[in-house]
Amino acid sequence: MEEKKKKTLPSLPEELIIQILLRLPVKFLIRFKCVCKSWFSLISDPHFTNSHFQLSVATPTRRVLFIVQSQYVETESIDLEASLNSDSSSTSLYLNFMFSESGYELEIKGSCRGFILLHGYFNIYLWNPSTGIHKKLPLSRYGCTCSTYTYNRNYFYGFGYDHLTDDYLLVSLSQDPKLANTKHFEFFSLRANKWKEIEGDFPYCNASDDPKRVGTLFNGAIYWYGFRHDLRYDVIVAFDLMERKLLEMGLPDDADFETKDCDVWVFGDFLSLWAMGNDNTTEIWVMKEYKVHSSWTKILVLSINCNYIDTDYFSLICSTKSGDIIGSQGGTRLVKYNDRGELLEHLSYSYSPHGFQAAMYTESLLSLPADSEQA
Repeated sequence: MEEKKKKTLPSLPEELIIQILLRLPVKFLIRFKCVCKSWFSLISDPHFTNSHFQLSVATPTRRVLFIVQSQYVETESIDLEASLNSDSSSTSLYLNFMFSESGYELEIKGSCRGFILLHGYFNIYLWNPSTGIHKKLPLSRYGCTCSTYTYNRNYFYGFGYDHLTDDYLLVSLSQDPKLANTKHFEFFSLRANKWKEIEGDFPYCNASDDPKRVGTLFNGAIYWYGFRHDLRYDVIVAFDLMERKLLEMGLPDDADFETKDCDVWVFGDFLSLWAMGNDNTTEIWVMKEYKVHSSWTKILVLSINCNYIDTDYFSLICSTKSGDIIGSQGGTRLVKYNDRGELLEHLSYSYSPHGFQAAMYTESLLSLPADSEQA
């Protein structure tokens, strides 16, 4: 009798496996790293992670990160597209590498390509919440680490990516703690691993009463809502990440922002401004054509329900794919409005006397230079 042939399981070509994996969400790929050594190597490869990020740019998975500070630092991540009160959409995260910051105020200073910039009392870190990868950055000799000084001396702070040089930049415009009228505009290059100061006269300061607001990343630049103190008017200040210089943009001509709490953010695909008035309404303006001043258009007015929301330090964080708006009130509540300005739901964190920090981030597998990278 002829020997029975052994059955072999069908296998897919390696090129097809790669193409399938490139189109899967980050959370599945992290699990699939445990399937076998070859998949671990593939999914960890920088070329694969960059290709995956580029493919996912059109339909990114975005989440809101919370840092709640009580006796200990508690961190949560919530699916941006799900209900705020859904337990299934919330994931606990851990900042064990920042254990020395417990008991001190920890600030989120920016979000870019899946990384969160965290500024503590003693240290600065870049952290990918999806993978746990983190990297400690050196402190600037001018910037203040203590949050007590941040309100008075840290004028602008931001975090972004220069795609031409494949470099992450941390940007800071601050007042010299020793010289009252002296400012330092500097940026930290991750590739060079050092701070560099840009010479010049910078007549800007943060126009907001909220010291925790940071720059908004949009289209290769970081934006702040600022005040030009030499000419005494509010202005949008931008730092071009590729040209390494500050730019200035005007506010909408038909808007009166003088008596309002305002800030820059991104609404959908547009650079946007929100402005809250004394009547508890918040106007939303968008620049429909990038860098075209005449294209500023008011598109929505939110009516803030004071039964649910104390309007002190109210701010907008981000918008969902469906056009819903996510906002924060005073670090104690998260709120969601629809695209008609109607309050849909709110989530309270009022149990914490210090409130929470919140920022939107995009899930990614990206890593940082491996010389001091840790997971």
